Amino acid sequence: MSDEQSAPASRRPPRQSRTGLTSTGARKAASKSSRSRSREFALQALYQHIVGGNDVEAIDRFTRDLSGFHKADSVHYDALLRGCITAQADLDALITPKLDRALADISPIEHACMWIGVYEFQHCHDVPWRVVLNECIELAKEFGGTDGHKYVNAVLNGLAPMLRPAEVAHDRAAKADTASQPADSRDTTGQAD
Repeated sequence: MSDEQSAPASRRPPRQSRTGLTSTGARKAASKSSRSRSREFALQALYQHIVGGNDVEAIDRFTRDLSGFHKADSVHYDALLRGCITAQADLDALITPKLDRALADISPIEHACMWIGVYEFQHCHDVPWRVVLNECIELAKEFGGTDGHKYVNAVLNGLAPMLRPAEVAHDRAAKADTASQPADSRDTTGQAD
């Protein structure tokens, strides 16, 4: 084989590992749950609403026709899309005091991620608050600006104790109890004996 024939193979990007993450740190599509996918589609739909002011029915029809929608939890998607649009004034009223700038200055992606997080804190009690927080951070990492996920994290972390007080207090107390125990009294999972 000549050097010319082998050259194209050497220009290929390196193969991605099968760890579930892309080279940028985002989760690969194959490793996403149907709920995670529903949040992605809801984010895209809410973006259309925030930026274009499009009608919810038109947005819904368009989004359901997107490739891969059949793998999403359509019930959760529908709850997020319609719930966030219906409650947008209430969601913004909760978000605004946590901002260090005007709501109009927030990226539409970050805004939609915050809507999803606040809506899930309020209405999706089957989803632990830490999962809601993590999912919204992941959305902002994948679709938002460079450090947008940090802003989403700060705002939602500030709202969690207000919207899920018992759950947040329980988690923080459990973490404090574990941290205060001597290291030799913990098993390999970090839990007390």
